[in-house]
Amino acid sequence: MALIYKLLNGTYILSKCPKRSTALHPFLGIHFADYCSSSLQKPEAAPGKASSQRKTEGGLQGHHQKEVAVDITSPEEKPEVSFDKAIRDEIKDHFRRLKDEIVNHWIGPEGRPLHEVLLEQAKVVWQFRGKEDLDKWVVTSDKTIGGRSEVFLKMGKNNQSALLYGTLSSEAPQDGESSRSGYCAMISRIPRGAFERKMSYDWSHFNTLYLRVRGDGRPWMVNIREDTDIIQRKNQMYSYFMFTRGGPYWQEIKIPFSKFFFSNQGRIRDVQSQLLLDKISSIGFTLADKVDGPFFLEIDFIGVFTDPAHTEEFAYENSPEISPRLFK
Repeated sequence: MALIYKLLNGTYILSKCPKRSTALHPFLGIHFADYCSSSLQKPEAAPGKASSQRKTEGGLQGHHQKEVAVDITSPEEKPEVSFDKAIRDEIKDHFRRLKDEIVNHWIGPEGRPLHEVLLEQAKVVWQFRGKEDLDKWVVTSDKTIGGRSEVFLKMGKNNQSALLYGTLSSEAPQDGESSRSGYCAMISRIPRGAFERKMSYDWSHFNTLYLRVRGDGRPWMVNIREDTDIIQRKNQMYSYFMFTRGGPYWQEIKIPFSKFFFSNQGRIRDVQSQLLLDKISSIGFTLADKVDGPFFLEIDFIGVFTDPAHTEEFAYENSPEISPRLFK
């Protein structure tokens, strides 16, 4: 009975703690949940207050059960949840992050001296060594439009890589509108600063994307989005191909940024322009080769580096007939 009473009492206390609303409070997050959970923890009962009982079995005289400490909390007691304090602490944390961003801006990119950044030849932007690294990414598929493809993301062997796997299906959804289907994607989250401001990556000192991957022989599309507008245009991106060779061996892929072409809603635009490397918001990998069946892509790290042998500025040209404004 004591165990049942404690379970019912715990359910009552949890029902008194309101759920956090991220829609009303956009930057109430981890700290808010911590305050809610910490306030529900019961204080350790003092030895003098713990009640003890000795029960005697009816059929066995002289045999007593062991002493059992029963911790009883009155239903009248309400958990103390300080929402005002949680909000104040959350705002203080955002102001602290904003201060660090301002200080780092005056010191140099990411708080490092400018001369160190200028001399940097290579940089690892994403690597996968734990769950916190997976949280920086999201996966999506044609299930959002009624398709049948499935995609999953988990840590690889020994937590030394990320494994993207699933099943591709090109069967079109039976909605009377969509005529094509069959894609799976992995996209990095847009970095956020204090007060949930959108941030961007500055790769202007590098000229090549560097990946270490292991795939199953399928071709992937590498997509880079730049953040140049107040409203992010999700259908506009710069893309290039990544061909995996399959087999048990890792391969290092180097793609110059000059090779990335501009596309909108999956269509290559006639008017091409260079990728703005100081305004990178996210990178993604898309599989849409129309080959139904299972797939996998294992990623060790994603980085950028400067290739001194690559001198090409832009691989594509525009004619005056197509884009007259560029030649005025």
